[in-house]
Amino acid sequence: MGKKVFVDLTHPFSAEIPRWPYFVKPVIDSMHTLAKGGVLTQRIDCVQHTGTHADAPRHVMEREFDGKRARYTHEMPVDAYTGDAVCLEIKINRWGLILPEHLEDACKRANIKPQELKGMVVCLNTSMHRKFDDSKEYYHYSCGTGVEAGKWFVKHQVKCVAMDMQALDHPLHTAMGKNGPPQMNLPGSSGKPITEEYIEQFGEEAYAEFEKAAYIKLHGQTAYDAKFGDLEEIGCEGTWEPCHKHMLGHGIVGVENLGGNLDKVSGKRFRFYCFPIRWYMGDGSMVRCVAEIDEDDLNDVPERTYTYCGTGYGPACER
Repeated sequence: MGKKVFVDLTHPFSAEIPRWPYFVKPVIDSMHTLAKGGVLTQRIDCVQHTGTHADAPRHVMEREFDGKRARYTHEMPVDAYTGDAVCLEIKINRWGLILPEHLEDACKRANIKPQELKGMVVCLNTSMHRKFDDSKEYYHYSCGTGVEAGKWFVKHQVKCVAMDMQALDHPLHTAMGKNGPPQMNLPGSSGKPITEEYIEQFGEEAYAEFEKAAYIKLHGQTAYDAKFGDLEEIGCEGTWEPCHKHMLGHGIVGVENLGGNLDKVSGKRFRFYCFPIRWYMGDGSMVRCVAEIDEDDLNDVPERTYTYCGTGYGPACER
């Protein structure tokens, strides 16, 4: 066996970090400078769900499935986001909905059985982390999970799921589509709303997964209740971030925007470390995610480099 090494799985943070469509830009300022004050002291003002970050149940729901008030960050166990882990490489097309079949296929290729995931941290490598950028490609057209993946994680009693995507749900399950009070239904690359683009590309039946009214119109109330009714019973709109709510509502926490050198540990088992700040009544927190792994187990891939000219992965700035 080789020596143990640490692999950073976190996107670098800066004022120019890519961020979710309606989040404000981080503001970083200096309280003191070395020339004037003899020390450098900086302050930041930003949404805690910026870059690589963790979600607490209170972020998306009032009550968990056990009927109790949804927990804040400080109420989660200190090791809620840390433990023995495996990185599953998900094979999925652009804008695809991740289903149990994709997760089980990834388990086979990682040589792990789904029933072995109990109590583990599951990291998902969909390749979206390589596209981390202030772009429609990363946010609007990301692949993502939904109600069936959420139920699959609950069924196999995983501890935490860390995803290399913009959210713990497919973008059309979020307010970027027609869900929740925001219902932004953002314009896509064609200028049409992304919901219309999705229907044109995949059809109305595929799109119905992401909108309550469309699902009921196409499949009926009984079918909707069978699929999303457990969320509705606890006061949650079924198609609005269902994977978030199935996970967090059962005590399975999540990490979004996993990045860094994720490809070095793809398909491997390791120890995953991730700690949010001890924020009293917090809904989430930016985090530093790190894998501890045997040096001999690392995948032979190039070191991830970032060139921030307002982006996460574009070409270097001209000087």
